[in-house]
Amino acid sequence: MLTLCIKGKIFTGKGEGAQLVKLPWVRKQIIQKLGFTPFPGTLNIRLTEDGTKLKKLLAKARATEILPAAGFYRGKCFKAYLAGSLECAIVVPEVARYPEGIIEIISSANLREKLRLKDNDVVEVKIPF
Repeated sequence: MLTLCIKGKIFTGKGEGAQLVKLPWVRKQIIQKLGFTPFPGTLNIRLTEDGTKLKKLLAKARATEILPAAGFYRGKCFKAYLAGSLECAIVVPEVARYPEGIIEIISSANLREKLRLKDNDVVEVKIPF
């Protein structure tokens, strides 16, 4: 199995991911499809140029789909690992004009606290492909 390693820097988002993860229909699908109860927030990562190129490969990969309720958009999730072995998932919203150079990570834990991360820390996300 091939593993993609995507690097980037942590940054503080607008809280939109947190609001989405709190929605009951999103939480239910994450629990059912990914096997964990998500912490109500996302870890935002601004990718390196190489990371952005690698993210484009995910568009062709098999993903877990989060199917939308009326008025919302769908998203794709990819199982991933942060800090070597911490299981998480990358969420890729299927929204027009969503920035190519950004990924959002969900996990059962508050990743900033658990891994003691702050803005501008560099992290590597591993995605079994």
